[in-house]
Amino acid sequence: MVRNLRSSPARPARRQVTPLRVGFVPLCDCAPLVVAHEQGFFHRYGLQVELVREMGWATVREKVVHGQLDAAHALAAMPFAATLGIGTVATPCLTGLVLNLQGNAITLAKSFWQAGVRDAQTFGAEIRRRKPNAPLVFGIVSTVSSHRHLLELWLRSAGLKPETDYRLVVVPPPQMPAHLKAGHLAGFCVGEPWNSVAIEAGLGWCAATSAELAPEHPEKVLLVRERFATDRPAEHLRLIAALRAACAACADPETHDDLADLLADRRYVNAPAALIRRSLSGHFFPAQGETMLPAPFTVFHGQTTNVPTAARGAWVLRHLIPDAARLPSQRFHGLVRQVFRPEIFESAEKLNPHSLELNDRESENETNCVPA
Repeated sequence: MVRNLRSSPARPARRQVTPLRVGFVPLCDCAPLVVAHEQGFFHRYGLQVELVREMGWATVREKVVHGQLDAAHALAAMPFAATLGIGTVATPCLTGLVLNLQGNAITLAKSFWQAGVRDAQTFGAEIRRRKPNAPLVFGIVSTVSSHRHLLELWLRSAGLKPETDYRLVVVPPPQMPAHLKAGHLAGFCVGEPWNSVAIEAGLGWCAATSAELAPEHPEKVLLVRERFATDRPAEHLRLIAALRAACAACADPETHDDLADLLADRRYVNAPAALIRRSLSGHFFPAQGETMLPAPFTVFHGQTTNVPTAARGAWVLRHLIPDAARLPSQRFHGLVRQVFRPEIFESAEKLNPHSLELNDRESENETNCVPA
């Protein structure tokens, strides 16, 4: 297991000619991509990768669908949404790797904390007392996301009804704290570090985490077009293998200080390292002056964490894609098999950089042979 993110990379397998363009959104759970790039995992698996920072998920989706990105750090529901044509041109997409489980939180405006709100029940009581003239507005990162599901789950438990008591709007993750400060939002559900940024600035407080609401739900995946997986299978497998190794490195507590410093860089998350470190270590602060018992906030690796199993695919399709639960059983399970691909993960898992280097050398020697 890699314990020092600043160690020099190992000798790589022979690289492909054209760099892969891989997109990400500035969140703590983009860590495997950053580690694979900075620690040399891409290099070890013979890949040249250009990481492309995007502000929101709609841009990531469109760039993957239209071939401007070869792959991306993506919401777990995005391969299904793209395949079904939800919000975009229908384009068969898939995933062969789960990048992380859980890792989101619900942050509410500080005024609710000051009013004595501490959970869903007291929040519901406070809203009924205030009797607002219009529905409260909450931010989510996408209509097809765990964030929508988690926030609606929590609001329903508070006794609130959609459209009557609240409505949801899509806001790019890094912009959530600013919209909370401006009063445009009563709260939001987002990944780290944007909850901690709002909390540290005294703008809000954390009402619940995804670990509490839907423990170990699949959160981010590696998104590719089906055509990319078919046309460039070797690069796809190497990409998955490199990122899987990076996920293991991200899960090692001894890497967290270095990892927080890497993610804090303006090329990546561009937020204070001290705040990033909180979600990596599990020492999440729900409000100023309040602490939680250390617990896994984002899960990057462990046992079957990174496998895109049918059970995980079914959970995503059933809970995160509107009306998917109403699909005929054959169509539903066919979509799961088409999009969440454990067999691709298993093929990538068998790769190792040393064997790739030997195979590449043998292939190169055969190509360079001139018959007598």
